[in-house]
Amino acid sequence: MESNVTEANQTAAQEQPTLTAILDSWDRSNVVLINLLRAIPNGGLDARAMPGSPTVAEMFTHMHHERMVSVLENVPECAGAVPAQEWHHEAETHRIAEMLIESGTRVRDAVHRRVAASRALDRDFAHPTQLLLFLIFHEGYHHGQIKLALKAAGCQIAEEVVGTQIWDVWRAR
Repeated sequence: MESNVTEANQTAAQEQPTLTAILDSWDRSNVVLINLLRAIPNGGLDARAMPGSPTVAEMFTHMHHERMVSVLENVPECAGAVPAQEWHHEAETHRIAEMLIESGTRVRDAVHRRVAASRALDRDFAHPTQLLLFLIFHEGYHHGQIKLALKAAGCQIAEEVVGTQIWDVWRAR
């Protein structure tokens, strides 16, 4: 029995740097998303890639909604209120940022809690960290859509802002 406990403790200690790196990646991803939001020029929240496509604001609120639903379905003890509308056109940048901060924290805490408890998610993925990786992938998709919509509307974000507020966040040690 004692050797099983010792092995489990050693395994947990070995996995800790990986979990720390994955949670750091989630935190960076959330910072990048909020930086992108805050860099949007006036009128940019109304931009669309094509007629009938969601607005930039709707894509941001959709990402918040997806995060909140994912936590509710997979780690309900960490859930908060899920917005009634998935593709809501929120006109206030600061309100969208508040949403992303809340949902980013809820996702992080949910994954951390389940990993610490060596407990799987309730529904979607084999390991809790896969939820973070899925959401990073999902949000990367929308990040590209947002930049395309801004470009199509003539509201591009300056390259120096993209470099310092987006790419440099990922490259920092």
